[in-house]
Amino acid sequence: MHDLFDLLGIKGPVVAAGLAGGVLRALSRHRYKLREMVASPICGALAAAYLTLPVVSYVRITGLPMPGPTDDTTTLAAAFLIGVSAMWISDILFEFVVRRFKPSPDE
Repeated sequence: MHDLFDLLGIKGPVVAAGLAGGVLRALSRHRYKLREMVASPICGALAAAYLTLPVVSYVRITGLPMPGPTDDTTTLAAAFLIGVSAMWISDILFEFVVRRFKPSPDE
């Protein structure tokens, strides 16, 4: 599995942190839907895999204070937060799509 992640250019621990963020987001909902329980961890892991390193690099370039120049804990914390945030964004997008394409009761 590690070789597959290396081939795709992503780090396994970052994917695991994003997956954990997605699971946390899925479990924190009051209304459990199968769609959310499956999509949340996957979306969180994918978002963290591809967005974490660019976001951490951008924050370091802008000069915002971050602990340590090469601290892996900071990267994993950012991956977790990106995984959770990706779920908020995906919830908004899912609701938009459902409202947009759901037939109205008049039809």
